[in-house]
Amino acid sequence: MLSAETITTVKATVPALQQHGEKVTTRFYEILFQTYPEVTAYFNQANQAEGTQPRALANSVLAYASNIDRLDALSDALPTIIQKHVALDIRPEHYPLVGECLLEAIREVLGEAATESVVAAWAEAYQHLANMLMDAEEEVYQAKEAQPGGWRGPRRFRVVRKEHESEVVCSFYFEPVDGGPIMDFHPGQYLTVLMEVGGQPLRRTYSLSCEPGAGHYRISVKREPGGVASNYLHDHVEVGSELELLPPSGEFTLRDHSRPLVLLTAGVGITPAISMLEATAISDREIHFIHCALNSRVHAFRRHVDEMADQHENVRQHYIYSEPLPGDTAHGEGLISAETLSGLLPNDHDVDLYFLGPKPFMQSVWKITKELRIPANQVHYEFFGPAEALEAG
Repeated sequence: MLSAETITTVKATVPALQQHGEKVTTRFYEILFQTYPEVTAYFNQANQAEGTQPRALANSVLAYASNIDRLDALSDALPTIIQKHVALDIRPEHYPLVGECLLEAIREVLGEAATESVVAAWAEAYQHLANMLMDAEEEVYQAKEAQPGGWRGPRRFRVVRKEHESEVVCSFYFEPVDGGPIMDFHPGQYLTVLMEVGGQPLRRTYSLSCEPGAGHYRISVKREPGGVASNYLHDHVEVGSELELLPPSGEFTLRDHSRPLVLLTAGVGITPAISMLEATAISDREIHFIHCALNSRVHAFRRHVDEMADQHENVRQHYIYSEPLPGDTAHGEGLISAETLSGLLPNDHDVDLYFLGPKPFMQSVWKITKELRIPANQVHYEFFGPAEALEAG
């Protein structure tokens, strides 16, 4: 239990965190990477450069400080944090490093306001949170390891198939080198792939794009301009290549329900939706598969989805191209709108809607779901950063 003095002191720092929180977390990452460069592999440096990682952490730190006297208010956020930590194989020995660097950043940024009592209170508060997370993460690690085909830590897999889904998306099929079984997963979850590029270790998460129980894992990766990991996978990983994978993780998973299912995606956001489609197409559930792309060249899995729709009467596909090429055939052009989505849904809009794609797309869809009054508990998405960033759009 936290002491009453610590709770009071930490809550008193909330105004300072509201003003300087992002400076604190930006400086924290600088100190962390300089002092302990071995942890750099756990972080996507593109997110660092864009400021999304420090911003997300600043919001988390502020939320913790604001609710430190009623931590149950954070119960909805903790499972996602725990899953992300487990997905990256965060271990107990990492927490002291983070705590040390976070306290140093608080001292530097807050200056004279970071008195010894403030730093001591934050040290106690951080350790309390770290203990909560470590205990919860250990339970998840043990549960994954205990599953049939489950494992803990890196496991070596071999690429048994490589297939281009569009000009920019490539699928990789993995089977374990040890020949043993692999654990099942929930549609929507992702794998973490361990790589070494130019002598630098990297860890990247990619959504699983196959049906659970297929006997292999498949990820489908978009080549990003300047993307270190994605370009390495596209250019250097071939059939026969071996990589280490961490077990499937993630909270963005398909819920079982009889309501019509809407899978609304853009770009490479289509990958978890493919897994969800494959898992539910054989049911009687009405499925609306809506995908937005620039044009046919970058539209991944179109033939596959069309075949699924031909084979299953409950599956209806709808494609929207924002920059169609001559000869392209799509159901609509431009961007997704409330009018378009409303016309594709049942009149009462009583659906389960899952959406994923680039940030501007997600901001637009978030707004549309409000306009169409789709119940908030029936709207599901995976987004890097706080929900406020979607509303800000």
